[in-house]
Amino acid sequence: MFTGIVEELGEVAGVEHYADSARLTIQGSVDDASPGDSIAVNGVCLTVTAILAGSFTADVMRETLDRSSLGSLTPGAPVNLERSVRLADRLGGHLVQGHVDATARIISRSPGERWDIVRVSLPDEISRYVVQKGSIAVDGVSLTVSALSDDNTDDDNTDDDNTDGNADEQWFEVSLIPETLKRTTLGDRQPGDAVNLEVDVIAKYVERLVRK
Repeated sequence: MFTGIVEELGEVAGVEHYADSARLTIQGSVDDASPGDSIAVNGVCLTVTAILAGSFTADVMRETLDRSSLGSLTPGAPVNLERSVRLADRLGGHLVQGHVDATARIISRSPGERWDIVRVSLPDEISRYVVQKGSIAVDGVSLTVSALSDDNTDDDNTDDDNTDGNADEQWFEVSLIPETLKRTTLGDRQPGDAVNLEVDVIAKYVERLVRK
């Protein structure tokens, strides 16, 4: 379990591809990590298999490669890193499992004086879980949804001029403060880039209960 508060920007040091999996080597400050620990890499919960000098390795199964953007990582790529939360830690973001629900793409970003507004495509299969002012994890970063394509209360930040995509495409927007721009990969993500999405797990539980 994670909180979506990125601890560090790591870097992919190596990628080994196999028939049905891959092995990642990630550089980062993991001095207190041990084999078997969980670390979220761009929002994907991975198990540490070995600790090296200033880096760690993790195996990624085919299912994870197919359902996330980890399969496109190459050496030198920056990645968001977060170690699993401890019961005594503060919950600074929201409950994040590290299980990617869908991948999406950046549609546009609008720089502001002190923050950026980023519009992200919203896949149909998870759109029912996303609400304005609700939580969503984008590449493992806990963010608040500031606008939705199907919300009639959209303000001037959500007009049609702010998108390069299909007019009928669903999307959501998030506002990135300077700290998020500086400390996470979202500061450099550009239109067309793929990102991992994880919706608030509480919404899934509520849906399950209501259906029974």
